[in-house]
Amino acid sequence: MAVRKNTEELYRIQEEIASKAVIEDELNPEELNLIAGADQAFLYESKSENANEIKKERIISAVVLLEYPSMKFIDYAYSVLPVDFSYIPGLLSFREAPAIINAFHALKTKPDLLVIDGGGINHPRFAGLATHVGVSLDVATIGVTKNLLCGTGELPIEEGESRIITYHDREVGYHIKSKTGCKPIIVAPGHKISLKTSLKLIKTCIHKHKLPEPTRIAHLCANKIKRDLE
Repeated sequence: MAVRKNTEELYRIQEEIASKAVIEDELNPEELNLIAGADQAFLYESKSENANEIKKERIISAVVLLEYPSMKFIDYAYSVLPVDFSYIPGLLSFREAPAIINAFHALKTKPDLLVIDGGGINHPRFAGLATHVGVSLDVATIGVTKNLLCGTGELPIEEGESRIITYHDREVGYHIKSKTGCKPIIVAPGHKISLKTSLKLIKTCIHKHKLPEPTRIAHLCANKIKRDLE
């Protein structure tokens, strides 16, 4: 498994994606009816041939379609692709975006907004997975993660509180204390949505769990597909 382009070229592609990202509301939250969530699972296979172990890795991307704001499940689609890009921090989109894009295209009905388990503009080059996918599909996206890739900000203490994250003097996302007793999650706009609207919408998607329903249900879906394929 190898990186197909040199790092400088991949950085240049990310900078181009970042330049195309629109961090303003191009959807009306009051007219939001369908929301989707995307998450990935990895399937590892190994077999022995002539005493040499051969390992294969596939990525499963599940995209679930939900009614907003009820979070009622409507439909899902998924994609399974071979992994042909090494895991490199900051370049995750080149590894995971193709499978998400394939799964999104397989949805019979397209959502108004796609929430992705991954970063948005809170990224060293302002082009995380949600931004990469959003610009590629020309769809509004928000990124939700559990770990901070870059930037700094105070951590919220009380459930429902949020605190801004800044990186290179730019506001790039929020820490949200989604549930008491849980570490804050990180929310950032990806494309075609503003910082404040990203925060507002994700808060409405948090029900009984730490993670917002779109990515939580997508996670469950991706892992069920993985079990079925094993």
